Amino acid sequence: MKLAVATLALLPLVPFAVTARHVAPPVKVTVEEWTVPWERTRPRDPYPDAKGRIWFVGQVGNYIATFDTATKQFRRWEIDAGTHPHNLIVDRAGMVWYAGNRNGMIGRLDPATGAITRYPMPDGEVRDPHTLVQDAAGTIWFTAQQASHVGRLDPKTGEVRLVRVEPRTARPYGIVVAPSGHPWFAPFGANRLVRVDPGTMALTDFPLPDAATRVRRLEVTRDGMVWYADYTRGMLGRLDPATGATKEWALPGGVRAFPYAMARDHRDRLWMVETGANPNRLVGFDPRTQEWLAPVPIAKSGALSVRHMVFHAPTREIWFGTDANTLGRARITE
Repeated sequence: MKLAVATLALLPLVPFAVTARHVAPPVKVTVEEWTVPWERTRPRDPYPDAKGRIWFVGQVGNYIATFDTATKQFRRWEIDAGTHPHNLIVDRAGMVWYAGNRNGMIGRLDPATGAITRYPMPDGEVRDPHTLVQDAAGTIWFTAQQASHVGRLDPKTGEVRLVRVEPRTARPYGIVVAPSGHPWFAPFGANRLVRVDPGTMALTDFPLPDAATRVRRLEVTRDGMVWYADYTRGMLGRLDPATGATKEWALPGGVRAFPYAMARDHRDRLWMVETGANPNRLVGFDPRTQEWLAPVPIAKSGALSVRHMVFHAPTREIWFGTDANTLGRARITE
């Protein structure tokens, strides 16, 4: 069942002590939500494929599913009991890769046949693959939060390589691949960001200046700047990898914003969900003007929490799942 639609035109809001350098084009964001038919299953981490289907996992329900944007129909694939999938991605061949957050493996689902190929972690300690991303060469990079590892999987050979992240309380969380080809991840248990050498898997730490900073998600813009949402302090930050310098802006929701999901759009704008707000709300920031865009509430379901989202460039849509058991879409027009 489709829920009500919330539409707001976004007007620039200038943060304190920042002067706009450009005039931003008017932006409109339309948010829609659909109730997932399997109750209390925590649908999350949607990913569009080339056929117009939106793939997502049921972390609590232990399934992989699709939402057809044309027919508005859902379809479900059962997976191994005890997998508790945390995240998925779809490769260029249409194969669906998902993180087995409770059974220490990465799975590949062939949608045409329903066949599942399993790639177990080579270290039994690493039982919680968390977030997957794929680089331009097709290599899959991933984090394992509680096990404090980052890894890569070669889809051609099935080889999995792991690197421990110190200390054990670092908790590697969100991960992205920069235009340079370097994976970056956020250790949620430490005030730093980490860059991975794609050849050697050597890790380079970039400390963040405030000891209280904790980052769940991050993005990298086309200029190579690394952007992070500080969950504990309600700040958006920018790290320059060339110098290590950082700059921060307070989110519209302030210290209680609790920013979680984050995505970058076709104009390199950053979008975050403030989970401290009830209902959750989507906020945007334009790095060119250093202006915030007016928040858009995820009004019908309230969302409870939006944990991850992805921007689909061909349709200019942001897709997300909510803890209120809905699948959501934010369409950007300007």
